[in-house]
Amino acid sequence: MSASSPYVIVVGAGVVGAACAEALTEAGCRVSVLDAVFPGAGVTGAAMGHLVVMDDSDAEFALTSYSRRLWTERAAALPPELEDEACGTLWVAADDEELAHVQSKAAYYRERGEAVEVLDRHALRQAEPELRAGLVGALRVPADRVVYPPAAARHFLERARAEGATVEAGAHVEELAPGRVRCAGRWREADLVVNAAGPEAPRLTPGLPIVPRKGHLVITDRYPGFLRHQVVELGYLRSAHTLTRESVAMNVQPRKTGQLLVGSSRELVGWDASLNRTLLARMLRRATEFIPGLPRLDALRTWIGFRPATPDKLPLVGMWEKGLWVAAGHEGLGVTTAPGTARLLADLVLGRTPAIDPAPFDPRRSMAAHD
Repeated sequence: MSASSPYVIVVGAGVVGAACAEALTEAGCRVSVLDAVFPGAGVTGAAMGHLVVMDDSDAEFALTSYSRRLWTERAAALPPELEDEACGTLWVAADDEELAHVQSKAAYYRERGEAVEVLDRHALRQAEPELRAGLVGALRVPADRVVYPPAAARHFLERARAEGATVEAGAHVEELAPGRVRCAGRWREADLVVNAAGPEAPRLTPGLPIVPRKGHLVITDRYPGFLRHQVVELGYLRSAHTLTRESVAMNVQPRKTGQLLVGSSRELVGWDASLNRTLLARMLRRATEFIPGLPRLDALRTWIGFRPATPDKLPLVGMWEKGLWVAAGHEGLGVTTAPGTARLLADLVLGRTPAIDPAPFDPRRSMAAHD
């Protein structure tokens, strides 16, 4: 590797690959980004766009809180097309058992410097009148945000280009190896390659412990003010972070456009891209159980995407072998963790001390699935 300005090829121009390109160019690397279709066309284009702190594990909290802080620091400079919305998140408790979990969750966040509020049933009703009566409270995380993911990927790439990076759309990578990439039958050489191809990453680097996890989303017409926060049921963590064949959980977010994005479902069905109408109906019923007014809103579109899932629910960020690095496996948190992932990767590539412990994200770590 050239010590002064290493040449890096980033494979994948989704939000994670784009953020890595930005961080690497800002660190002085020469960078080329290759994408088979166009920036943000893959899993990024099917994402919800929440910037949310999560606490399924200490490592997940460390990465999501670090990354959301990086998002917040740049919020004032984000262009309008990112549709940045500082709506906060409400983790909704349906009964007293879940309210006790809200209290423990609040303590965990506060111990780690995250500002949160516990809402009782009356405060919750005032905060979100469209939620059904009878809910007992919620945890409010006011600093959480929402952005439009494809625009976020383009934003990172524009900043990378400003530092000298090149971006090639329609560049289908057929094979990669340490320090080289084969594209259109021709090998390209680099000091190192970063596999940021999301759910496609294992095709290019066999052995990566990533599987595609299908999810459905629905977006409505514009209803400004219908919801003020992203609202998530506490059961979402069980759905999102347990590798069951099928699951649904309520996760509804207001967009700056006035639209609502309704999720979420998860399926382990390989690359089956068909619409699962039964599961979609379950997902919408679940959302309606919490937000009874949803059925009176017009839905505009339903789509599916494939999230890159790992057995231990943490992404792979770091060196796979000399000359070949990985930034993939973020499942539903790629948008949240893109700047944190990128900063972590750039620090490791250049031998700097990262802001968070990189060990839990080492692609070569031993991992076992956990519930």
